[in-house]
Amino acid sequence: MEQNRTHRAGLRASLLAVASLAALTAGPRPAFAGESEDITAIRAEMEAMKRDYDARIKALETRLEQAESTANAATAAGPVAATGPRPALSSGPQPAIASGPQPPAGPQPPLSVAPQPAIASGPQPAAPAPVSVAASSAPQPSGGRAPIGANAYNPGVSVVLNGTYAAFEHDPDAAAIPGFQLGEEAGLDSRGFSLGESEIAIDANIDHRVHGVLIFALTDEGEVEVEEAYIQTTRLPGGFTARAGEFFSGVGYLNEKHDHAWDFIDAPLPYRAFLGRQLGDAGVQVRWIAPTDFFLEAGGEILRGDSFPAAGAANKGAGAYSGFVQTGGDIGSSSSWLAKASYLHTKAEERDVDGDIFSGTDDLAILSLVYKWAPNGNPIVRNLIVNGEFFYNNESGDFNGTPIDLDRTGWYAQAVYQFRPHWRVGARYARLGSEAVPAMLAGSAIDDLGRSPDAISTMLEFDTSEFSRFRLMYTYDDTDLMSNNELLLRYTVTFGPHGAHRF
Repeated sequence: MEQNRTHRAGLRASLLAVASLAALTAGPRPAFAGESEDITAIRAEMEAMKRDYDARIKALETRLEQAESTANAATAAGPVAATGPRPALSSGPQPAIASGPQPPAGPQPPLSVAPQPAIASGPQPAAPAPVSVAASSAPQPSGGRAPIGANAYNPGVSVVLNGTYAAFEHDPDAAAIPGFQLGEEAGLDSRGFSLGESEIAIDANIDHRVHGVLIFALTDEGEVEVEEAYIQTTRLPGGFTARAGEFFSGVGYLNEKHDHAWDFIDAPLPYRAFLGRQLGDAGVQVRWIAPTDFFLEAGGEILRGDSFPAAGAANKGAGAYSGFVQTGGDIGSSSSWLAKASYLHTKAEERDVDGDIFSGTDDLAILSLVYKWAPNGNPIVRNLIVNGEFFYNNESGDFNGTPIDLDRTGWYAQAVYQFRPHWRVGARYARLGSEAVPAMLAGSAIDDLGRSPDAISTMLEFDTSEFSRFRLMYTYDDTDLMSNNELLLRYTVTFGPHGAHRF
């Protein structure tokens, strides 16, 4: 009873305050001389609003009287015996109602306020939220509830389209790098227009512990090839993750990135020479992030050994393995860096490239360094990316029946600067070096002919958005006996949910 009286007193006080305000302003006001028609119209509109509020206040008073009568009747009838256990009252803090004590808990029709016309002369105050009264102890439905994010496990499908136009001074099909036996994918693009290497990617959480990825590559010949197909854990303890299937190796900085995420259209010379452009193979990979205050990650792989520089799936289908470690951090609020060391060991059994046969081992070490800058960490307007890698390779075995043991090196350095939104420019220099081969192999593919192959490239890029990119790239290629002027133009567009690439 006491609580009901308190509720009624509070609601009556609120109604009287609104009624008093309406009474003070309810009377019609005379129009002043010289008043414009607009002002007169606004005053008339205000008067109509006041009359509407008067009617609403009377309706609320009637409802209040009915509520009091119901409460008085319930009090006169006396307490009602409980028919079952009553729910315990929560001891936690209850939400405060800014307008005063709460009304009785019985069901009430919702209060609604008619929409008011907007006044164009300035910002409008926020409209009050609709008032609703519900018993906090109301029972919940006992039926099953739809899971949050019911489509969380539906696969995401994305497409990357690469269209390319290529112009070369000399025939790209005859291009070679003296001193190096090149993999199948290490050559130059075809002349004229081509599809490039577009891709279709499908990925999804298989369950709460495993994620799956399947990526198809669409080739210039109209063929569909599997580029990556693997599963990856999401909940291994101790900072570990594992991956199994077909994937790009984690060695080096660029290798595990898809080419549409590179800063230049093509791969630098060392990647073409030592990794056949990009190393991808079937196997397993394990990564571990150290529990340190700074970023430190280590990883290792066991691969089948079917992809260049390996061949033949040696060692019973475990013909390649790798290890890598990387660390990095921030320099102030505008810069960050990453350093990485990688090692790859492969075995080739009768690797055949254009009739040249090699059997033996390849050991490749890569040192990578990346620096990124953006004012206060915001790359939208301006940013700079500088990175470079050094390669050391030893190839030992049998080449066309002749024993070899060659040490070779390679490196590249590049910088890309975004000087205004949507526009970037870049430059890259790359160089290779090789030891002299035995006299019996003079003039063969692995004879460097006394040269140190190098190439310099420049790039101009325009991005219509983060999903669409147009690039123009020029390269002076001095790798072969005749230098080559190369011009590439490519568009890259992405649609569908596509995951971000690493740093």
